[in-house]
Amino acid sequence: MADGTPVRERLRLPADTVRWRCDPAVFSFETTAELPAEEIMVGQARAVRALDFGLTVPQVGYNVFVTGPVGTGRTTYTRKKVGDLAVTRPTPPDWCYVYNFQQPDQPVAMSLPAGSGERFRREIDELIVELKDGIRKLLASDRFATRRAALVRSYEGRINEIWQTLEGEARRLGFGLERTPAGIFPVAIGPSGEPLTPDVIERLGAPQREELQERGRNLQQDIGEALRQVRNLEREAREELRALERDAVSSVVDRAIEPLKEGYRTHPRVVDYLNGLHRDVIDHLDDFKEEEEGPRFPFPMPPGVGRRSDPFQRYRVNLLVDNRQTSGAPVIFETNPTFYNLIGKVEYRGEFGALVTDFTMIKSGALHQANGGYLILQLKDVLMVPLSWEALKRALKSREIRIENIGEQLGLLPTATLRPEPIPLDVKVAIIGSPLLYHLLYVLDEDFRKLFKIKADFDVDMERSEVTLSEYARAICTICSREGLLPFRRDAVARVLEYSARLAGDQEKLSALFNEVTEIIYEGSAWARRGGAEVVRAEHVEQALEEKVFRSNRIEERIREAIQRGQLLVDIEGTKVGQVNGLAVHALGDYAFGRPNRITARTFVGSRGVVNIDREAQLSGRIHTKGVFILGAYLGGRYAQDRPLSLNASLTFEQSYDEVEGDSASSTELYTLLSDLAGTPIDQGIAVTGSVNQRGEIQPIGGVNEKIEGFYYVCKAIGLTGRQGVLIPHQNVRNLMLNDEVAEAVRQGRFHLWAVSTVDEGLEILTGLPAGDADAQGRFPDGTLNGRVARRLEELAERLRRFMPVRPREDAAGPEAPVPAPEPAGGKPDGPWDAALDGAAFDEEDDLIP
Repeated sequence: MADGTPVRERLRLPADTVRWRCDPAVFSFETTAELPAEEIMVGQARAVRALDFGLTVPQVGYNVFVTGPVGTGRTTYTRKKVGDLAVTRPTPPDWCYVYNFQQPDQPVAMSLPAGSGERFRREIDELIVELKDGIRKLLASDRFATRRAALVRSYEGRINEIWQTLEGEARRLGFGLERTPAGIFPVAIGPSGEPLTPDVIERLGAPQREELQERGRNLQQDIGEALRQVRNLEREAREELRALERDAVSSVVDRAIEPLKEGYRTHPRVVDYLNGLHRDVIDHLDDFKEEEEGPRFPFPMPPGVGRRSDPFQRYRVNLLVDNRQTSGAPVIFETNPTFYNLIGKVEYRGEFGALVTDFTMIKSGALHQANGGYLILQLKDVLMVPLSWEALKRALKSREIRIENIGEQLGLLPTATLRPEPIPLDVKVAIIGSPLLYHLLYVLDEDFRKLFKIKADFDVDMERSEVTLSEYARAICTICSREGLLPFRRDAVARVLEYSARLAGDQEKLSALFNEVTEIIYEGSAWARRGGAEVVRAEHVEQALEEKVFRSNRIEERIREAIQRGQLLVDIEGTKVGQVNGLAVHALGDYAFGRPNRITARTFVGSRGVVNIDREAQLSGRIHTKGVFILGAYLGGRYAQDRPLSLNASLTFEQSYDEVEGDSASSTELYTLLSDLAGTPIDQGIAVTGSVNQRGEIQPIGGVNEKIEGFYYVCKAIGLTGRQGVLIPHQNVRNLMLNDEVAEAVRQGRFHLWAVSTVDEGLEILTGLPAGDADAQGRFPDGTLNGRVARRLEELAERLRRFMPVRPREDAAGPEAPVPAPEPAGGKPDGPWDAALDGAAFDEEDDLIP
């Protein structure tokens, strides 16, 4: 008693401290229907300012990483903020790919003002139709046919003249000309003009035959010269005809293309393309002539089979990005950011067992669609897909979108394919991810910090103030209006805010986990509709909370039933030495609950110190193991200043078959250990939670509400006595947001809470004995708990000393001088109490066997 008041009374918490209650009178409205429905972000000033700043900085690398716990509204707000900002930005241009007449495997990328891409594509399609019709009409016109016929006749006359001259020369030499598919051959003829037969020629004299052969050889040379002249004339005729067609068609093409060139004179790349198209049309006139009917098949064939591919395909325009329907800058939220979905792809089609492609099969990716605007991605989705993260970084670093085959990225066999011209990239990327992924990438990825310079960090909670209460109410109104829910009465709003404080685990804060709060808003409205109510009242919200718990607490009820039946051993009344009810939290995904767990300690002669049985069985986590080590440090610092700490002690969570983790039970274990050392019983109706440090100060823990409620319901199931309660760290008082039933039990005095700051305060509440303070010599008063512990430790040390063997040795001190030993507990030698254990036998637990 520091001021004459018993510790139990002085440290007992009053009922008004176990939860915060929201007074509905703080709201000026009767229902949320009276409030304006507007999208607002509540209590995230840091993230809002960072996002606002990051989205407006135009420099390279100022992309935004939005982080924070799931359910804080980070994605919803990011999409809303980006959407609002995008409306004020100019609409970016359209992008299209066209045929490259110089390098067909490298399609040309062209940008056009927003909405002009579709018009350009339509104009090119109309141009080709116009050219086909115009060229065919021109080539079939009488005027062109007359000019063509005249040209043909002129060459035919010159060729006939050559043949007539040749025939005259042949007759002069006594030969005729025979035309065969193999060529023109001279044939000897007689005076009557009839061909000489071989017999007639054979009967001629030798001089006559020789003369005939000589004339034949001369004539053969004349024939060869005539054929050469004819071929040259035919080639000239073809060239003249081609020139005639080109000259005639060029005027048609000029008349069709000039209006387009004039309309796009401010776009040099379009003008260059039209000039190339002009030349290509002239070079491929045959494609524009009347089509001949292809071969017929006796059975149906797939499209394209049996005829050549469309020769006009290369004149089409592949409109990659069409922004004609976009108002402001585009905002793309890519939910499946695969490699191809990000940077685009070149598709293929099968033809006769082969894969073929052309520039019209180039497809855009999210970066193309977001170019000039904003791209929102979920980091987890990007990292889960191979090569997507690297592709995104490469595009942001190079500031261009290069469509590539994923096989080349993997180093596979390169294939002949299209290599579209890269498109310049101007995009602001907002990536949404967890804080863990942010820190990992910041440390491990050297490009990350260069590309994502702005972090918008969404918090898990916010300070409770009049402003945040009012904004929360407006947010509830907005949700009701957007989702078509019933309006909330102000007492229902107050109950939602209390639930929010429970989620935050703090009486002075509200939760920013809007997803969970929204679920209660939905369910409260649903229960109100089922009850036929026109507005949602507090009882509907309470029913939603109770039903939510009921859907998930089956395991909790089974554990409570096992305790009630005595299958899980938990005492909630009476006193026991070396036994305390610790409290643990079980998290089952959507639901967390607390439950008591018996913690016991045994102390006996030995030198091993405090043994954590759970650690020996490999059931102790690292944090829990650290907490047990702290207990040994506390015992040494408190009770072993003038003597060694010589004891064996064991601690364990009874009936625990899973890993024990966390240090929230370290104070409980210490109370258990001190109780066994002092031989002083502990009130079993008081459960304990709290961490402890080496100086005996109680430290705060998590899950305090779940732990208190878990113990309360166990006590209720077995039977409340009016003496039961929970010992908590004093720092956790502000975290109390107990449910109505437990809070009412505290108010009625049927259940109690105590907030302690030190181990000594907890001991006095649990045992009813004064803890006792050490005097100047470090001794504790008789009759105090610390005095009993100190005496017990002295007895254990003395018993250990009596059983220690002493091995004689001969040295300067004499033949029978004892051998000094190091400290039994494993520390450095500290004095004569540090006896040697040479020759002593130990069992598996290192207990001394005399």
